[in-house]
Formats: sequence, structure tokens, C-alpha cells
Amino acid sequence: MPTSRSGSLSSGSGGGRGTARPAWQPSTSTVSYTPQQVRDLEPVRVAAVARTQAHDVFLCHAWPDRQADAKDVYDLFVGNDVSVWFSEVTLRPGTDMRVAIDKGLVSSRMGIVLVTPAMLDKLRTDRSIASNELSALLRRNLLVPVMHGVTFEELDQVSPTLASRGGFSTAEEPMEDIVVKITELVGTLAEEEATKSA
Repeated sequence: MPTSRSGSLSSGSGGGRGTARPAWQPSTSTVSYTPQQVRDLEPVRVAAVARTQAHDVFLCHAWPDRQADAKDVYDLFVGNDVSVWFSEVTLRPGTDMRVAIDKGLVSSRMGIVLVTPAMLDKLRTDRSIASNELSALLRRNLLVPVMHGVTFEELDQVSPTLASRGGFSTAEEPMEDIVVKITELVGTLAEEEATKSA
């Protein structure tokens, strides 16, 4: 159910939910995970570790958010040394957008969908590029929705499949913490590989 999913990837500060430390979390981390978050993120982690792509994260967003909320999320990732495929930065003038997005999807370890009111409007009215991106990501365990200004219940009215995925909500924890958690999900791969080969 969307209601339970919205609570499943929330901050560890909620009453009685407890905390858990995922195997991929650095010992110096300052964010808390719930046991449900660890369970929900584990398949994404397994899929991401199996991929050695050029980008850590594909940022799927609505076009109206490209210079606002999506740009803020992009900047947070870059500040955490995460490589991000982000249309506003990656696409060059004259580029075929569909071809570039397909390449971006293929060249990324995982995807996040920034679900804002603009994204909900886009999914309701335009089943083209945004829908194609989501379909490609939903086919694999490589997608984490991030709710920002909307609820999982609202998303469920537009895209039940996306709403059924475990995701984060900025109503429950700050975007900065969400970005740190996604950074930990993909950002320690090099350290782990170095440890295995040592």
C-alpha cells in the first residue's frame, strides 16, 4: 500500500521505529535508517553494485523543476561527490533528447525520480519522455522515488506502480539526509572494491 511505503523510507527519528545500519553505510555516517529502509533499499543496492556505469545516479524530474528543485537536488549530489546524469547539465544544445536520455539511463547505476507537483502534472497529461524514463527504471530494481511537496497517496492516483516502490519523502526528513542516504547507497562502491581486492 502507498501509505505504508511512504513511512517505510522515512527518517529513523520516528517514534518506535528503531534504527538499523545497512552493510553499505560508512562508519562515519550521521544519518539513521529504519529497518524497513534497509530492506527496501537492499535490492537497489544489489542492482547498483552489479553495474559499473559512468554515472552513479540518473535524476528523473519534470521539466519545470529543472532550474529549481531538481537543480537543488543535483547540487546536493555533486556536493557529496556523486556523479549525476541531469538533463539541465548533461544535455547539449541540438542534442536529440530521447537518444540522450536513453544513453543516460544506460550509463547510470540507479535512478531517482523527484516527484513534485510538476511531475504529477506531467504524468497525468504527458505520457512521453518522463513516462519512458520511469518505465525503463521500473523494469529493474534501480529506482527510488523522492516525494517533494506531494504524498505517496497523490502519486498513487497517477502512477500506482511508482507509488508502490519504497521511497523517501521530504515531509518526513530533509532532502539533505535523503541525498546522503542515496550517496551511501552508490558512493561506497570504490571503497568496497578496494577492500575486496586487498
